[in-house]
Amino acid sequence: MAAKIQIRMGGYGPATTCFSKALKFIGDRLEAEFGADVDVKYVWNIMDFGYRSEDILWLVESGILNLGYQSSSYLTDRVPELGIADLPFLFSDRDKARAAIDGEMGTFFVQKIEERVGYRILGWFENGFRHVSNKVKPIRTPADIAGMTIRVLPSKVQARTFELLGATPLRWDLTEALKAIVAGEIDAQENPLANTVTYGAHKYHRFHTLTGHFYVSRPVFLHRASYESWPVPLQRAMQQAVKDAVVFQRDLAIAEEEEAMAVIRAEGCEVAELTEVEHTQFVAAVQPLFAEARENYAPEALRLVSH
Repeated sequence: MAAKIQIRMGGYGPATTCFSKALKFIGDRLEAEFGADVDVKYVWNIMDFGYRSEDILWLVESGILNLGYQSSSYLTDRVPELGIADLPFLFSDRDKARAAIDGEMGTFFVQKIEERVGYRILGWFENGFRHVSNKVKPIRTPADIAGMTIRVLPSKVQARTFELLGATPLRWDLTEALKAIVAGEIDAQENPLANTVTYGAHKYHRFHTLTGHFYVSRPVFLHRASYESWPVPLQRAMQQAVKDAVVFQRDLAIAEEEEAMAVIRAEGCEVAELTEVEHTQFVAAVQPLFAEARENYAPEALRLVSH
């Protein structure tokens, strides 16, 4: 390569998270292969610099950053088909969820994103199953969450899910949610356990319920114009580095979830693991959403998920 190529990668979590470690994995791989021909820089957490977490989307699309990640739910207003991934209780376990996002469903989503956004998608980090935490009381049935205000990702499907459960969903960016949780201005939030601990919600929410209501992935997206301007060997190396980093990140995510559970319990929080009967009540409460989905999404899109 004639000139050094700058590669700027960013996210919205501390350097200690599995997502930041995966970015470093990618950068280390590229530096090992291309040496002084590349200059890799990291911005672990854009929120440290006054940005909102959702700003990672335009920071990459504009080319200020070359690579980032974000939960797919943040793109549902621009790519409505991604709302299919936000349907509740789609997957019974992690293996089935990963197989879907790595298979035909994920391929379909990549196509739709790249049609409408200036990205190149090279893989999917795992954000995992999401659970509810709150400051009010234990939640074991939909009746328990009725009337609570809860922050959800900026997704119409996610908001509708909690409306059906009787709560008042707030489609807020993470930055807004964190401030409101600290101030005690909202009752509940929903996140994977690792995120709940990373952003400190467990210090303000005593009650945690392992609902596993959504499984969310984070696409690894690149500024398309930058990526396509790179020499082919670098493009191929980035493809392989991201592919391997996804495996690396997902392994770390499992360990992070276990560690987060221990931290939550050590904080003195109560953790409710739903019985089969209790879980069934949540699933039954959101069934109208699937009838609505048949009206809102094309049959060829819905066939990618079985319900």
